[in-house]
Amino acid sequence: MASLVCTVFRKSVCRYLPVSSAARSTRHILRRYAGAATATGTRPLTPPLPSPNKPFCSAQQPGEICRDHFRAFLGFPTVFAFYEKQTSTWQYLVADPITSETVIIDPVLDYDITNMTVSTSTADCLLKFIVDRCLKVLRILETHAHADHLSASQYLKEKLPGEVSLCIGKRITQIQKLFARRYGVDPQLLEGAFDILLDDNEEFKLGHTSCKVIHLPGHTPDHVGYVLGDNVFTGDSIFLPDVGSARADFPGGNAKDLYKSMQRLLSLPQDYKLFVGHDYPPGDRHPLCMATVDEQRHMNKHGKTGTTEQEFIKFRQDRDATLGEPKLLHPSLKVNICGGKVPPPDKSGQTHV
Repeated sequence: MASLVCTVFRKSVCRYLPVSSAARSTRHILRRYAGAATATGTRPLTPPLPSPNKPFCSAQQPGEICRDHFRAFLGFPTVFAFYEKQTSTWQYLVADPITSETVIIDPVLDYDITNMTVSTSTADCLLKFIVDRCLKVLRILETHAHADHLSASQYLKEKLPGEVSLCIGKRITQIQKLFARRYGVDPQLLEGAFDILLDDNEEFKLGHTSCKVIHLPGHTPDHVGYVLGDNVFTGDSIFLPDVGSARADFPGGNAKDLYKSMQRLLSLPQDYKLFVGHDYPPGDRHPLCMATVDEQRHMNKHGKTGTTEQEFIKFRQDRDATLGEPKLLHPSLKVNICGGKVPPPDKSGQTHV
């Protein structure tokens, strides 16, 4: 059985470590995840309670990384981050440490580009982790209609017990209208694709944790982020300091809006943690998922303090002009504007997109 590496961060050492040697420092506690996925000095939020009636994954996704940002304090959620290496995507589980109420952010559905088929190994790994930790998932949150990976939101919603709401920013309707015509998507697949369309600055509760929706356009016009306690899930609106920023040339995206969204994030309190949607590690650095606002202000290679709007726009437009389209662009958009709905499997049991 493949296993999952779990790294634990505590509040006093929660910081961006951009070099590979940092990943070997005493700030990072590594162990194999097989079962409850606890690390030295920590315990599951609630005792494991296996049940044959709940989803369970017998095979882990090879090389997947979980980072547990441990915050067992009232109003400060625990963050579990899982790296899907094929698409360089970070997926998150955010749990209230008192009630175990949980949200999932930007889950990945596996896609074989050669055979054009989907599978659920990564999502099943999330399900197993949720069961082992006895987490109660209330919502699945999408930051935007992704163009570089397929969403597992619909699959997870179907597999999880209880009522789970699939949520996204309200401007998804603009993206649906644009790409449904382009890809000939059946309008029925769009109906009820998402349970809740979130307003700008809308707030909701996750146990004792306050959650807020913020509009972060630029990469795409529908893009939102989620603020839970002092954690901000930024999607593709900012990347780690040595990666910088995401492209802004998708339909409806633009560099000026992206600059403003990055500045909005950098205006947050300096100790807030910005969790990214992807990481493309340069050199020999290991994948990381978070940097503080202060670290981004001082080190972000594209938008650190002192970078003017004109400088950023010129760089971003020049850079985007050299980029090809994401390799999973077309299957991703076809599935993601429908909330992760995929066609039924064929006679061989495979689902083609």
